[in-house]
Amino acid sequence: MIPLLTAVIPSPAADAAHDAAHATAARFQQGAYSVPCPECHVPAGTLCLARRNVHVARRDLYRRNAKTTLVPLLVGRTR
Repeated sequence: MIPLLTAVIPSPAADAAHDAAHATAARFQQGAYSVPCPECHVPAGTLCLARRNVHVARRDLYRRNAKTTLVPLLVGRTR
């Protein structure tokens, strides 16, 4: 029941946690923040100009350039 309430009634703590998650991912260049945004033209490691949002083009660019596996330790090496 609690997750449903947080979806309906936004709280300042939830907003702060969401902003912090985006800021942390951008700071350490994780996920879509590891590539520059082709829409708002910000460099890698920088938040998009839209608040708490990653542009679709940036996510697509990240997915196309992803060369690592999701679980590299469990996948055998190719020789």
